[in-house]
Amino acid sequence: MATKPIPEGYRSVTPTLAVDGAAEAIEFYKRAFGAKERMRMPGPDGKIAHAELEIGDSVVMLSDPFPQSTVKPPTELGGTSMGVFLYVDDVDAVVQRALDLGATVTMPVADMFWGDRFGSISDPFGHSWSIATHKEDVPPEEMAERAKEAMASMS
Repeated sequence: MATKPIPEGYRSVTPTLAVDGAAEAIEFYKRAFGAKERMRMPGPDGKIAHAELEIGDSVVMLSDPFPQSTVKPPTELGGTSMGVFLYVDDVDAVVQRALDLGATVTMPVADMFWGDRFGSISDPFGHSWSIATHKEDVPPEEMAERAKEAMASMS
């Protein structure tokens, strides 16, 4: 059997997070998002050199920060330069669970013009998560009209 260019169980794009306190973050993601730990590779001083979590049908990789890494944690950057978008069955329940575990709301959950019920949080480690449940398939023409109305209401 030939080796596949994308390994079994992975997608084409996999977020990799640097987290101050990777072990604590793993526990948060398990409890908040139902993540399953696939693997953990210990690093020096009890830190995590590499871990993989399965959330839904996707993988998120993470580690404690290391000086030689080009991926830096939000605490070192003074913010984050990317966010993770997560589709779930019940956005309201997942966001509430994350808040109960120490996340903060950056955008309250609401119905959006593109057909999702959507909200955003910052996890206790500084990473940004946009969380949604898809509620409605919106045809492109209607989406364009709804987007125009939504943008007009913002100005």
